[in-house]
Amino acid sequence: MNEAERWNHILSLDEELLKGGVILSEWCSFIVRESDLAFVHGANLASILTAVSGIETYLRSEYTKKERSTLFELINGAPIADDLRSDLHTLRKYRNKWVHVNDPWDDQS
Repeated sequence: MNEAERWNHILSLDEELLKGGVILSEWCSFIVRESDLAFVHGANLASILTAVSGIETYLRSEYTKKERSTLFELINGAPIADDLRSDLHTLRKYRNKWVHVNDPWDDQS
């Protein structure tokens, strides 16, 4: 996909998934825009990591009153479908492998 095709893909997803509109905090909107930009410019890992940050920010702003909650707790506490919850946990685990590197010197693979 080239950059124009990637922008079109994002716009089509917005049209499909944001029916009825959605209200995000300014911080969450900023993070989502950064994720979109990373995706469009081919920075796929940056896009994934930033997207998970956007998801966490949204869940934190909408579904928790606690001062400190882990992403695991936020996902489990959100009123979402079980299949989405499972997908978010899969994404969370993938993200964790990149941001919580256990052995930074094991870079052979």
